[in-house]
Amino acid sequence: MTALGALRGWWARRSLRTRITLVVGVVTLVALAALSRLGGSLLVTTVVTAADVELEAKAESVAESVRSGTDPSEIRIAGVRVVDVAGRPVDGGAGLPLSEAQVRRLAGGDALSTGDTADLRRWLGRSTVGPDGVVRIVVASADLVGSSTILANAAGWFLVAALLAAGVVALAAWSATRAALRPVDRLRAAAAGLPPGARLPVPPADDELRALTEEINLLLARRDDAAARLERFTGDAAHELRSPVAAIRAQAEVAVAHPDPELNGEILQAIADEAARLSSLLSALLALTRADSGQRSAAQPVDLVAAARAAIDRKGTTAEDGPALTLAAPTPAVVAANPSEVALVLDNLIGNASRHAATVVRVGVLPAGRWVRLVVEDDGKGIPPADRRRVFDRFVRLNPEAGGGAGLGLALVAALVHGRGGTVSAGEAGSGGARFEVRWPAP
Repeated sequence: MTALGALRGWWARRSLRTRITLVVGVVTLVALAALSRLGGSLLVTTVVTAADVELEAKAESVAESVRSGTDPSEIRIAGVRVVDVAGRPVDGGAGLPLSEAQVRRLAGGDALSTGDTADLRRWLGRSTVGPDGVVRIVVASADLVGSSTILANAAGWFLVAALLAAGVVALAAWSATRAALRPVDRLRAAAAGLPPGARLPVPPADDELRALTEEINLLLARRDDAAARLERFTGDAAHELRSPVAAIRAQAEVAVAHPDPELNGEILQAIADEAARLSSLLSALLALTRADSGQRSAAQPVDLVAAARAAIDRKGTTAEDGPALTLAAPTPAVVAANPSEVALVLDNLIGNASRHAATVVRVGVLPAGRWVRLVVEDDGKGIPPADRRRVFDRFVRLNPEAGGGAGLGLALVAALVHGRGGTVSAGEAGSGGARFEVRWPAP
Protein backbone atom coordinates (compact mmCIF):
# COMPACT_ATOMS: atom_id res chain seq x y z
CA MET A 1 0.00 0.00 0.00
CA THR A 2 1.34 3.41 -0.94
CA ALA A 3 1.69 6.27 1.52
CA LEU A 4 -1.23 8.05 -0.16
CA GLY A 5 -3.39 4.95 0.14
CA ALA A 6 -2.47 4.55 3.81
CA LEU A 7 -3.32 8.21 4.43
CA ARG A 8 -6.69 7.80 2.70
CA GLY A 9 -7.44 4.72 4.78
CA TRP A 10 -6.54 6.54 8.00
CA TRP A 11 -8.70 9.49 6.96
CA ALA A 12 -11.67 7.26 6.10
CA ARG A 13 -11.54 5.66 9.57
CA ARG A 14 -11.82 8.99 11.37
CA SER A 15 -15.16 10.24 12.62
CA LEU A 16 -17.00 13.05 10.87
CA ARG A 17 -16.39 15.33 13.85
CA THR A 18 -12.63 14.67 13.73
CA ARG A 19 -12.43 15.23 9.98
CA ILE A 20 -14.31 18.52 10.15
CA THR A 21 -12.14 19.73 13.03
CA LEU A 22 -8.91 18.79 11.25
CA VAL A 23 -9.98 20.45 8.01
CA VAL A 24 -11.05 23.65 9.77
CA GLY A 25 -7.88 23.73 11.88
CA VAL A 26 -5.51 23.15 8.96
CA VAL A 27 -7.27 25.67 6.73
CA THR A 28 -7.21 28.25 9.54
CA LEU A 29 -3.53 27.62 10.24
CA VAL A 30 -2.60 27.99 6.57
CA ALA A 31 -4.67 31.16 6.22
CA LEU A 32 -3.22 32.72 9.38
CA ALA A 33 0.33 31.73 8.38
CA ALA A 34 -0.20 33.43 5.04
CA LEU A 35 -1.58 36.50 6.81
CA SER A 36 1.39 36.45 9.20
CA ARG A 37 3.78 36.37 6.29
CA LEU A 38 1.88 39.19 4.65
CA GLY A 39 1.91 41.18 7.91
CA GLY A 40 5.65 40.65 8.27
CA SER A 41 6.22 41.81 4.70
CA LEU A 42 4.10 44.89 5.31
CA LEU A 43 6.01 45.60 8.52
CA VAL A 44 9.35 45.31 6.70
CA THR A 45 8.08 47.59 3.95
CA THR A 46 6.91 50.12 6.52
CA VAL A 47 10.26 50.15 8.36
CA VAL A 48 12.26 50.44 5.15
CA THR A 49 9.99 53.18 3.80
CA ALA A 50 10.35 55.16 7.02
CA ALA A 51 14.13 54.80 6.86
CA ASP A 52 14.14 55.90 3.21
CA VAL A 53 12.14 59.04 4.04
CA GLU A 54 14.61 59.99 6.76
CA LEU A 55 17.61 59.26 4.56
CA GLU A 56 16.13 61.22 1.66
CA ALA A 57 15.66 64.27 3.87
CA LYS A 58 19.32 64.09 5.01
CA ALA A 59 20.64 63.53 1.49
CA GLU A 60 18.57 66.37 0.05
CA SER A 61 19.77 68.75 2.77
CA VAL A 62 23.44 67.96 2.10
CA ALA A 63 22.92 68.08 -1.68
CA GLU A 64 21.52 71.61 -1.28
CA SER A 65 24.63 72.60 0.67
CA VAL A 66 26.92 71.18 -2.04
CA ARG A 67 25.03 73.04 -4.75
CA SER A 68 25.40 76.27 -2.80
CA GLY A 69 29.23 75.90 -2.75
CA THR A 70 29.86 74.34 0.66
CA ASP A 71 33.10 72.34 0.71
CA PRO A 72 32.20 68.62 1.10
CA SER A 73 35.02 68.21 3.62
CA GLU A 74 33.24 70.61 5.92
CA ILE A 75 30.01 68.61 6.00
CA ARG A 76 29.75 66.71 9.25
CA ILE A 77 26.35 64.98 9.37
CA ALA A 78 26.25 61.46 10.79
CA GLY A 79 25.52 58.84 8.17
CA VAL A 80 26.00 61.20 5.18
CA ARG A 81 28.95 60.98 2.76
CA VAL A 82 29.88 62.84 -0.43
CA VAL A 83 31.63 60.91 -3.25
CA ASP A 84 32.36 61.38 -6.93
CA VAL A 85 30.73 59.40 -9.72
CA ALA A 86 33.33 56.63 -9.29
CA GLY A 87 32.49 56.22 -5.61
CA ARG A 88 35.71 57.86 -4.32
CA PRO A 89 35.16 60.04 -1.23
CA VAL A 90 35.53 63.80 -1.70
CA ASP A 91 34.70 64.68 1.89
CA GLY A 92 38.02 63.45 3.29
CA GLY A 93 36.53 60.33 4.86
CA ALA A 94 37.22 56.64 4.32
CA GLY A 95 36.01 54.73 1.31
CA LEU A 96 32.50 53.33 1.14
CA PRO A 97 31.87 49.57 1.40
CA LEU A 98 30.04 49.67 -1.92
CA SER A 99 30.84 48.41 -5.40
CA GLU A 100 30.84 50.61 -8.48
CA ALA A 101 27.55 49.04 -9.59
CA GLN A 102 25.97 49.91 -6.25
CA VAL A 103 27.29 53.47 -6.50
CA ARG A 104 25.77 53.81 -9.99
CA ARG A 105 22.41 52.65 -8.59
CA LEU A 106 22.65 55.25 -5.82
CA ALA A 107 23.58 57.90 -8.41
CA GLY A 108 20.40 57.01 -10.29
CA GLY A 109 18.32 57.74 -7.20
CA ASP A 110 17.71 54.11 -6.14
CA ALA A 111 17.91 52.85 -2.57
CA LEU A 112 19.52 49.55 -1.56
CA SER A 113 20.27 47.41 1.47
CA THR A 114 23.52 45.68 2.41
CA GLY A 115 24.51 43.17 5.03
CA ASP A 116 22.40 40.39 6.57
CA THR A 117 19.65 40.26 9.16
CA ALA A 118 22.12 40.78 11.99
CA ASP A 119 23.87 43.73 10.30
CA LEU A 120 21.40 45.35 7.92
CA ARG A 121 22.18 48.81 6.51
CA ARG A 122 20.08 50.99 4.21
CA TRP A 123 21.63 53.30 1.57
CA LEU A 124 20.16 56.15 -0.47
CA GLY A 125 21.90 58.56 -2.89
CA ARG A 126 21.24 61.90 -4.55
CA SER A 127 23.25 63.34 -7.43
CA THR A 128 24.04 67.05 -7.39
CA VAL A 129 26.26 69.52 -9.26
CA GLY A 130 28.49 71.99 -7.44
CA PRO A 131 29.28 75.55 -8.53
CA ASP A 132 32.41 74.22 -10.27
CA GLY A 133 30.22 72.02 -12.52
CA VAL A 134 31.51 68.73 -11.03
CA VAL A 135 28.93 66.05 -10.29
CA ARG A 136 28.85 64.84 -6.71
CA ILE A 137 26.83 62.02 -5.12
CA VAL A 138 25.46 62.50 -1.65
CA VAL A 139 25.10 59.11 0.03
CA ALA A 140 22.99 58.78 3.18
CA SER A 141 22.89 55.52 5.17
CA ALA A 142 21.37 54.18 8.37
CA ASP A 143 21.82 51.05 10.42
CA LEU A 144 18.67 48.86 10.58
CA VAL A 145 20.02 46.32 13.08
CA GLY A 146 17.46 47.25 15.70
CA SER A 147 14.67 47.22 13.18
CA SER A 148 15.70 43.77 11.89
CA THR A 149 15.56 42.44 15.43
CA ILE A 150 12.11 43.88 15.86
CA LEU A 151 11.03 42.34 12.55
CA ALA A 152 12.41 38.93 13.53
CA ASN A 153 10.61 39.05 16.88
CA ALA A 154 7.42 40.20 15.18
CA ALA A 155 7.60 37.28 12.72
CA GLY A 156 7.98 34.84 15.62
CA TRP A 157 5.05 36.34 17.48
CA PHE A 158 2.98 36.30 14.30
CA LEU A 159 3.61 32.55 13.98
CA VAL A 160 2.80 31.89 17.64
CA ALA A 161 -0.40 33.92 17.30
CA ALA A 162 -1.33 31.95 14.15
CA LEU A 163 -0.84 28.64 15.97
CA LEU A 164 -2.87 29.78 18.97
CA ALA A 165 -5.64 31.16 16.79
CA ALA A 166 -5.75 27.94 14.72
CA GLY A 167 -5.99 25.92 17.95
CA VAL A 168 -8.84 28.10 19.22
CA VAL A 169 -10.69 27.81 15.90
CA ALA A 170 -10.18 24.01 15.83
CA LEU A 171 -11.52 23.74 19.39
CA ALA A 172 -14.51 25.89 18.43
CA ALA A 173 -15.09 23.71 15.34
CA TRP A 174 -14.95 20.56 17.50
CA SER A 175 -17.49 22.02 19.94
CA ALA A 176 -19.74 23.35 17.19
CA THR A 177 -19.65 20.05 15.29
CA ARG A 178 -20.40 18.13 18.45
CA ALA A 179 -23.37 20.37 19.17
CA ALA A 180 -24.57 20.16 15.55
CA LEU A 181 -24.31 16.35 15.48
CA ARG A 182 -25.94 15.83 18.87
CA PRO A 183 -29.45 15.72 17.29
CA VAL A 184 -28.14 13.12 14.81
CA ASP A 185 -26.88 11.02 17.73
CA ARG A 186 -30.29 11.28 19.38
CA LEU A 187 -31.92 10.33 16.08
CA ARG A 188 -29.65 7.31 15.78
CA ALA A 189 -30.42 6.21 19.32
CA ALA A 190 -34.15 6.64 18.72
CA ALA A 191 -33.97 4.64 15.49
CA ALA A 192 -32.04 1.83 17.20
CA GLY A 193 -34.78 1.35 19.80
CA LEU A 194 -37.74 1.92 17.49
CA PRO A 195 -40.40 -0.82 17.74
CA PRO A 196 -42.04 -2.22 14.58
CA GLY A 197 -44.66 0.11 13.13
CA ALA A 198 -43.41 3.18 15.03
CA ARG A 199 -41.91 6.27 13.40
CA LEU A 200 -39.27 8.78 14.40
CA PRO A 201 -40.48 12.15 15.75
CA VAL A 202 -40.11 14.84 13.09
CA PRO A 203 -38.17 17.93 14.30
CA PRO A 204 -40.09 21.22 14.08
CA ALA A 205 -37.29 23.10 12.29
CA ASP A 206 -37.35 22.96 8.50
CA ASP A 207 -33.72 21.90 8.10
CA GLU A 208 -31.59 19.00 6.90
CA LEU A 209 -32.32 16.97 10.04
CA ARG A 210 -36.06 17.20 9.38
CA ALA A 211 -35.52 16.04 5.77
CA LEU A 212 -33.38 13.14 7.01
CA THR A 213 -36.01 12.14 9.57
CA GLU A 214 -38.75 12.20 6.94
CA GLU A 215 -36.69 10.06 4.57
CA ILE A 216 -35.97 7.57 7.36
CA ASN A 217 -39.68 7.41 8.18
CA LEU A 218 -40.46 6.74 4.52
CA LEU A 219 -37.84 4.00 4.51
CA LEU A 220 -39.36 2.49 7.66
CA ALA A 221 -42.81 2.63 6.06
CA ARG A 222 -41.54 0.78 3.00
CA ARG A 223 -39.82 -1.75 5.23
CA ASP A 224 -42.96 -2.38 7.27
CA ASP A 225 -45.03 -2.60 4.10
CA ALA A 226 -42.60 -5.09 2.58
CA ALA A 227 -42.55 -7.12 5.79
CA ALA A 228 -46.36 -7.14 5.92
CA ARG A 229 -46.64 -8.16 2.27
CA LEU A 230 -44.05 -10.90 2.82
CA GLU A 231 -45.95 -12.14 5.85
CA ARG A 232 -49.24 -12.16 3.93
CA PHE A 233 -47.58 -13.81 0.96
CA THR A 234 -46.03 -16.51 3.13
CA GLY A 235 -49.34 -17.23 4.85
CA ASP A 236 -51.30 -17.25 1.62
CA ALA A 237 -48.71 -19.44 -0.09
CA ALA A 238 -48.75 -21.92 2.78
CA HIS A 239 -52.55 -21.99 2.65
CA GLU A 240 -52.69 -22.48 -1.11
CA LEU A 241 -50.00 -25.17 -1.06
CA ARG A 242 -51.75 -26.99 1.75
CA SER A 243 -54.87 -27.67 -0.34
CA PRO A 244 -53.32 -29.67 -3.23
CA VAL A 245 -50.90 -31.43 -0.90
CA ALA A 246 -53.77 -32.44 1.39
CA ALA A 247 -55.81 -33.64 -1.58
CA ILE A 248 -52.93 -35.72 -2.92
CA ARG A 249 -52.33 -37.22 0.51
CA ALA A 250 -56.00 -38.00 1.05
CA GLN A 251 -56.34 -39.71 -2.36
CA ALA A 252 -53.17 -41.72 -1.76
CA GLU A 253 -54.33 -42.81 1.72
CA VAL A 254 -57.69 -43.92 0.29
CA ALA A 255 -55.94 -45.91 -2.40
CA VAL A 256 -53.67 -47.60 0.15
CA ALA A 257 -56.40 -48.26 2.74
CA HIS A 258 -59.00 -49.48 0.23
CA PRO A 259 -57.29 -50.93 -2.82
CA ASP A 260 -59.88 -51.22 -5.58
CA PRO A 261 -58.77 -51.88 -9.15
CA GLU A 262 -61.91 -50.21 -10.47
CA LEU A 263 -61.18 -46.95 -8.62
CA ASN A 264 -57.41 -46.85 -9.12
CA GLY A 265 -57.68 -45.01 -12.44
CA GLU A 266 -59.98 -42.37 -11.01
CA ILE A 267 -57.79 -41.91 -7.93
CA LEU A 268 -54.61 -41.65 -10.01
CA GLN A 269 -56.27 -39.10 -12.28
CA ALA A 270 -57.29 -37.01 -9.27
CA ILE A 271 -53.74 -37.22 -7.90
CA ALA A 272 -52.34 -36.19 -11.30
CA ASP A 273 -54.73 -33.21 -11.45
CA GLU A 274 -53.74 -32.02 -7.98
CA ALA A 275 -50.05 -32.53 -8.78
CA ALA A 276 -50.47 -30.43 -11.92
CA ARG A 277 -52.20 -27.76 -9.87
CA LEU A 278 -49.39 -27.87 -7.32
CA SER A 279 -46.75 -27.68 -10.07
CA SER A 280 -48.48 -24.68 -11.64
CA LEU A 281 -48.70 -22.94 -8.27
CA LEU A 282 -45.03 -23.55 -7.54
CA SER A 283 -44.05 -22.27 -10.99
CA ALA A 284 -46.03 -19.09 -10.43
CA LEU A 285 -44.46 -18.60 -7.01
CA LEU A 286 -40.96 -19.06 -8.42
CA ALA A 287 -41.69 -16.62 -11.25
CA LEU A 288 -42.98 -14.05 -8.76
CA THR A 289 -39.89 -14.53 -6.58
CA ARG A 290 -37.59 -13.95 -9.54
CA ALA A 291 -39.57 -10.87 -10.57
CA ASP A 292 -39.45 -9.45 -7.04
CA SER A 293 -35.69 -9.97 -6.77
CA GLY A 294 -35.03 -8.25 -10.10
CA GLN A 295 -33.52 -11.37 -11.66
CA ARG A 296 -34.36 -10.80 -15.29
CA SER A 297 -32.41 -11.06 -18.50
CA ALA A 298 -31.56 -8.09 -20.68
CA ALA A 299 -34.46 -6.71 -22.73
CA GLN A 300 -34.60 -7.61 -26.40
CA PRO A 301 -37.02 -6.81 -29.23
CA VAL A 302 -40.06 -9.12 -29.10
CA ASP A 303 -42.77 -9.21 -31.78
CA LEU A 304 -45.87 -8.76 -29.64
CA VAL A 305 -48.27 -9.51 -32.51
CA ALA A 306 -46.62 -12.88 -33.20
CA ALA A 307 -46.50 -13.65 -29.47
CA ALA A 308 -50.22 -12.85 -29.09
CA ARG A 309 -51.09 -15.05 -32.07
CA ALA A 310 -49.04 -17.91 -30.57
CA ALA A 311 -50.77 -17.50 -27.20
CA ILE A 312 -54.18 -17.65 -28.87
CA ASP A 313 -53.12 -20.79 -30.75
CA ARG A 314 -52.04 -22.38 -27.49
CA LYS A 315 -55.41 -21.61 -25.95
CA GLY A 316 -57.40 -22.55 -29.05
CA THR A 317 -59.15 -20.04 -31.32
CA THR A 318 -62.57 -21.63 -30.75
CA ALA A 319 -62.62 -24.05 -27.86
CA GLU A 320 -65.64 -26.35 -27.79
CA ASP A 321 -66.72 -25.27 -24.29
CA GLY A 322 -65.02 -21.87 -24.14
CA PRO A 323 -65.31 -18.41 -25.67
CA ALA A 324 -64.03 -17.42 -29.07
CA LEU A 325 -60.63 -15.72 -29.19
CA THR A 326 -59.99 -12.89 -31.66
CA LEU A 327 -56.89 -10.81 -32.40
CA ALA A 328 -56.85 -7.25 -33.74
CA ALA A 329 -53.36 -6.07 -34.72
CA PRO A 330 -53.44 -3.59 -37.63
CA THR A 331 -49.67 -2.93 -37.62
CA PRO A 332 -46.55 -4.75 -36.42
CA ALA A 333 -45.56 -3.97 -32.85
CA VAL A 334 -42.28 -4.71 -31.07
CA VAL A 335 -41.67 -4.40 -27.32
CA ALA A 336 -38.51 -4.38 -25.21
CA ALA A 337 -38.87 -7.44 -23.00
CA ASN A 338 -38.08 -11.14 -22.88
CA PRO A 339 -39.98 -13.72 -24.98
CA SER A 340 -40.78 -15.93 -21.98
CA GLU A 341 -42.06 -12.91 -20.01
CA VAL A 342 -44.30 -11.84 -22.89
CA ALA A 343 -45.66 -15.40 -23.19
CA LEU A 344 -46.42 -15.55 -19.45
CA VAL A 345 -48.23 -12.19 -19.54
CA LEU A 346 -50.33 -13.18 -22.58
CA ASP A 347 -51.15 -16.66 -21.24
CA ASN A 348 -52.29 -15.28 -17.88
CA LEU A 349 -54.36 -12.43 -19.35
CA ILE A 350 -56.02 -14.62 -22.01
CA GLY A 351 -56.55 -17.46 -19.55
CA ASN A 352 -58.11 -15.12 -17.00
CA ALA A 353 -60.39 -13.57 -19.64
CA SER A 354 -61.40 -16.99 -20.97
CA ARG A 355 -62.53 -18.15 -17.53
CA HIS A 356 -64.84 -15.15 -17.09
CA ALA A 357 -66.01 -14.47 -20.67
CA ALA A 358 -69.48 -15.40 -21.85
CA THR A 359 -68.86 -15.78 -25.59
CA VAL A 360 -65.73 -13.94 -26.79
CA VAL A 361 -62.31 -12.68 -25.76
CA ARG A 362 -60.79 -9.87 -27.81
CA VAL A 363 -57.03 -9.26 -27.91
CA GLY A 364 -55.72 -6.02 -29.40
CA VAL A 365 -52.15 -4.86 -30.08
CA LEU A 366 -51.54 -1.24 -31.05
CA PRO A 367 -48.28 0.81 -31.17
CA ALA A 368 -48.57 4.18 -29.39
CA GLY A 369 -45.38 6.22 -29.86
CA ARG A 370 -42.76 5.08 -27.36
CA TRP A 371 -45.17 2.47 -26.04
CA VAL A 372 -47.06 -0.57 -27.28
CA ARG A 373 -50.58 -1.19 -25.95
CA LEU A 374 -51.88 -4.69 -25.32
CA VAL A 375 -55.62 -4.83 -24.60
CA VAL A 376 -57.48 -7.99 -23.51
CA GLU A 377 -61.30 -7.73 -23.16
CA ASP A 378 -64.04 -10.20 -22.37
CA ASP A 379 -67.84 -10.00 -22.29
CA GLY A 380 -68.26 -11.44 -18.82
CA LYS A 381 -69.59 -9.83 -15.65
CA GLY A 382 -66.63 -7.44 -15.35
CA ILE A 383 -64.71 -6.22 -12.32
CA PRO A 384 -66.30 -3.90 -9.73
CA PRO A 385 -64.54 -0.49 -9.63
CA ALA A 386 -63.52 -1.01 -6.01
CA ASP A 387 -61.60 -4.19 -6.93
CA ARG A 388 -59.82 -3.03 -10.09
CA ARG A 389 -56.59 -2.32 -8.23
CA ARG A 390 -56.91 -5.21 -5.82
CA VAL A 391 -57.06 -7.82 -8.57
CA PHE A 392 -53.30 -7.43 -9.05
CA ASP A 393 -52.58 -8.42 -5.45
CA ARG A 394 -51.41 -11.93 -4.79
CA PHE A 395 -53.85 -14.72 -3.99
CA VAL A 396 -56.84 -12.49 -4.74
CA ARG A 397 -59.75 -14.31 -6.42
CA LEU A 398 -62.91 -12.25 -6.82
CA ASN A 399 -64.94 -15.22 -8.05
CA PRO A 400 -63.51 -18.45 -6.58
CA GLU A 401 -66.44 -20.51 -7.80
CA ALA A 402 -65.44 -19.78 -11.39
CA GLY A 403 -62.41 -22.03 -10.89
CA GLY A 404 -58.96 -21.21 -12.19
CA GLY A 405 -55.65 -20.74 -10.44
CA ALA A 406 -54.59 -19.55 -7.03
CA GLY A 407 -54.89 -15.83 -7.70
CA LEU A 408 -51.28 -15.36 -8.80
CA GLY A 409 -51.74 -14.83 -12.54
CA LEU A 410 -52.55 -11.12 -12.53
CA ALA A 411 -49.98 -10.47 -9.78
CA LEU A 412 -47.36 -12.10 -11.98
CA VAL A 413 -48.51 -9.99 -14.95
CA ALA A 414 -48.11 -6.78 -12.92
CA ALA A 415 -44.68 -7.82 -11.61
CA LEU A 416 -43.33 -8.72 -15.07
CA VAL A 417 -44.69 -5.60 -16.79
CA HIS A 418 -43.55 -3.23 -14.03
CA GLY A 419 -40.13 -4.86 -14.10
CA ARG A 420 -39.71 -3.66 -17.70
CA GLY A 421 -40.88 -0.14 -16.91
CA GLY A 422 -44.44 -0.67 -18.21
CA THR A 423 -47.88 -0.27 -16.67
CA VAL A 424 -50.94 -2.47 -16.34
CA SER A 425 -54.48 -1.48 -15.41
CA ALA A 426 -57.95 -2.97 -15.18
CA GLY A 427 -61.13 -1.33 -16.42
CA GLU A 428 -64.48 -1.95 -18.08
CA ALA A 429 -64.93 -3.13 -21.65
CA GLY A 430 -67.58 -1.75 -23.97
CA SER A 431 -69.62 -4.94 -23.51
CA GLY A 432 -69.55 -4.55 -19.74
CA GLY A 433 -66.88 -7.17 -19.17
CA ALA A 434 -63.37 -6.80 -17.88
CA ARG A 435 -60.73 -4.89 -19.80
CA PHE A 436 -57.00 -5.20 -19.07
CA GLU A 437 -54.54 -2.81 -20.71
CA VAL A 438 -50.77 -3.29 -20.68
CA ARG A 439 -48.40 -0.57 -21.85
CA TRP A 440 -44.99 -1.94 -22.75
CA PRO A 441 -41.98 0.23 -23.68
CA ALA A 442 -40.89 -0.05 -27.30
CA PRO A 443 -37.20 -0.88 -27.98
